Amino acid sequence: MIQAVDRALRILTVLQSARRMSLGEIAARLDLAPSTVHGIIRTLLAHGMVLQERDSQRYRLGPATLRLGNVYLDTLELRSRASTWAEDLARRTGCAVRTGVLLLGDVVVVHHEPRPDGSRQMPEVGIVIPAHACALGKAVLAFDGPRDPAAPPLRSMTGETITDPAELQAALDAVRRTGIATEIEEAVLGECGLAAPLADAAGEVAGAIGLVVPAADWPLDPPAVDALRSTARAISRELGAAAWPPLSDDRLGSVPIRL
Repeated sequence: MIQAVDRALRILTVLQSARRMSLGEIAARLDLAPSTVHGIIRTLLAHGMVLQERDSQRYRLGPATLRLGNVYLDTLELRSRASTWAEDLARRTGCAVRTGVLLLGDVVVVHHEPRPDGSRQMPEVGIVIPAHACALGKAVLAFDGPRDPAAPPLRSMTGETITDPAELQAALDAVRRTGIATEIEEAVLGECGLAAPLADAAGEVAGAIGLVVPAADWPLDPPAVDALRSTARAISRELGAAAWPPLSDDRLGSVPIRL
């Protein structure tokens, strides 16, 4: 590992979570000397990865990070394959549709198809949700191998968030058996969802696609669940998968269907 690169990425990650921070706050968060952080930030400033606010002298992410994100989204095969299917799934179910990928312990939404009812809705591409607290994340984690014992504690987002590793493992076991993950007000109060994993050409999990509904509309009816499952299979087939759901490392309860 190259130490300077590692520290630069850690600075960007800290700014992502805190939005605006002083030099001292960044240094304290990373347990580094302020002089070390200052040298790295000067380089990040020169490349537009970080900006310094004139009034407060605090630092925040710069426009270059957005450009990198847009390039990533534009070249991501999963997103391009899922977009057409997501539109059809939203039309069939009347629900908003999210497609997400795993980034460390979080899910990043890479495509969002709003509810087709014409109501005003906020665009959600780029939002980050703790993987254990959302259906998209559980759908990926179920096929992504065992949880690292050294991983940080599971964060609580609402009173319904699963924070017990054993309880989370039981939920992931159920996802492997059914191919469907659920979320009941675990990330956002008043919001529920279903998600299904997406498989790639190597038979591994590439991401997940899910339906999002207000808690008042939960649970979803069987036709919506069937539509989600068939959409996940169709996208996986286009990604080159020979079977769905993806293979899990321990194969616990996983019975892939040939595509």
